[in-house]
Amino acid sequence: MIELIPAIDIIEGKCVRLTKGDYDTKKVYGDPLEMAKEFESLGFERLHVVDLDGAKSKHVVNIDCLQRITASTRLKVDFGGGVKTDDDIKKAFDAGATLVTAGSIAITNPDTYLRWLDTYGADHLILGADVRNGRVSINGWKEDSTTMLTDFLERYMSAGTRNVLCTEISKDGTLAGPATDLYKSIMQRYPKCHLIASGGVSCMEDIENLDASGIPAVVFGKAIYEGKIDLKELSRRYLSI
Repeated sequence: MIELIPAIDIIEGKCVRLTKGDYDTKKVYGDPLEMAKEFESLGFERLHVVDLDGAKSKHVVNIDCLQRITASTRLKVDFGGGVKTDDDIKKAFDAGATLVTAGSIAITNPDTYLRWLDTYGADHLILGADVRNGRVSINGWKEDSTTMLTDFLERYMSAGTRNVLCTEISKDGTLAGPATDLYKSIMQRYPKCHLIASGGVSCMEDIENLDASGIPAVVFGKAIYEGKIDLKELSRRYLSI
């Protein structure tokens, strides 16, 4: 059964959502800790937290929000956004993150990513593969690299990466449906990959289709905050409290 991972994106200490990664489309939804507690109360065990200020400024910023969530819930939190240095990743783990998502660093400094993979282990590191027009985007989706997604995945899956968070940027925050064909193609090539699909989820049916397609996990956010998905119904179908 597909793993359900609600998302909390943070700007200036508040829970927000963007559309296609555009910071000018920011919509504020409240306090991250209160949202995390609600998810936990409904039976969710995992949470995806993104420091959007960190992604934009290229260093971790909202570490206090992560600390509040991990100190007040039992959620297994994966944290990303601005993780660029040894100090950044250490802060995240020290603040209680179970896993850390690193994407831009795998493009700009492959040796550092590979060292982290060796130091922290494949079970605690997620390769962030944010894609636009077939190429990997970095630094809060502000820049497009010249690296094709296929080459990016091949390099790091061959090096031992197991967890991959793939976001189709053109879908993110649009409620237009996920890039299911893209995720299916990744799973066909890497059947042992724990792929986390991200971007575009708009309704329960989208999640059901991803599950039926054999996608191991899905991150979703805007559909929750906009009331497109009934969390209690989702919990009843997929989670046991």
